[in-house]
Amino acid sequence: MSLRVGPIAYPIGTGAFLGAFFDTVTGRLEDGARGRRFPRLGDLYQHGELDVSHLDAARGELSDIRRQLTLLPPSALIWDLDDPAAAPPWGDDIAASITDLSDYFVTSDGRQLLDVIQTALDTGIRLGRAVSIG
Repeated sequence: MSLRVGPIAYPIGTGAFLGAFFDTVTGRLEDGARGRRFPRLGDLYQHGELDVSHLDAARGELSDIRRQLTLLPPSALIWDLDDPAAAPPWGDDIAASITDLSDYFVTSDGRQLLDVIQTALDTGIRLGRAVSIG
């Protein structure tokens, strides 16, 4: 999977990985109601695209998410909101450098997912184009 802005693709990883990020945000920061606190990013995940008119609001939401995830330990990860017992394929075997949930999510090409989302939103704003998941 990747985030796309027109022909530009920002690799993420598997759908389960991206789902875990959004499920963690929903479960830990939105009291289980996706989009309650972060409606624009919730729309991106639920509908697969976010119109350019909502990208600036999504950047603000992402900043809040980043700040709040720094307060949660890696053990607060929710791999699958619908299956609380589910765990990532790597289990608890994570790098010692991962000290909180803001740095837990690393894309398939080794970048921080929060940074990739930020870059895609910034690019969408700069180019005047929607951001989509594909």
